[in-house]
Amino acid sequence: MNALTLNPGRLTALGRSELTLLVRNRAALSLAVLMPLLMVFVLRSALSGTEGAEALGAATLTGGIGMVLILVVHMNLVSAYVARREELVLKRLRTGEANDLEILAGTALPAAVLALGQITVLAVAGAVLDVPMPQNPLLLLASVLAGILLLAALSALTSSFTRTVETAGLTTLPLFLATVLGSGLFVPTDSLPSLAASLCELLPLSAVMTLVRAGWSGPGDADLVQAALVTLAWTVNSVFAVQRWFRWEPRR
Repeated sequence: MNALTLNPGRLTALGRSELTLLVRNRAALSLAVLMPLLMVFVLRSALSGTEGAEALGAATLTGGIGMVLILVVHMNLVSAYVARREELVLKRLRTGEANDLEILAGTALPAAVLALGQITVLAVAGAVLDVPMPQNPLLLLASVLAGILLLAALSALTSSFTRTVETAGLTTLPLFLATVLGSGLFVPTDSLPSLAASLCELLPLSAVMTLVRAGWSGPGDADLVQAALVTLAWTVNSVFAVQRWFRWEPRR
């Protein structure tokens, strides 16, 4: 990749162009907007009867944040990167003034803004429903931003192994299932056998979700330093892998 700097003007222009393409793609827009809301209702049903009302509300909202991250950021971005690559958009952009980081970040910008907007809506809905508000809003915001950065890098990496937009649903499925089943969205990891729980803690989004829950409900017994280090390790390794393997041109 070329120089890793960001020009706000070029980044905004690229993000605006990507937003226009997202709005025109009704299927992708519907998935990004409606699916997370549907999954929150599914999550609430799955958790009903297992905890008190306040704990249920907090678990539903933090689980909803996880679903927004995996659906709006990861699954949407993999399709976007593959589509722009196959349409030769990425190749054309590299011949202009924008550097590699600006191109990748500009493509990810609409998904990141949409995810932040939906998470804000979830927080407002929680306040309306008398769910206790986040105990540490700054930690919650930092955790969400870290999750977006990590998933954007993982999306770029996943796109490298995705041949077409149609197959993006298959290549994003492993991380989706691993997150839903192993990162504490539906089943608390402390209810799993010790070995399984230890392995699940190393999944890409598990540490992010630990930080999200700590930001909303307090740290409890969670090791926040370990969670931050695991998130950092996944992010650094993902960025390195993107620099090495990201494909800017279609497969021939």
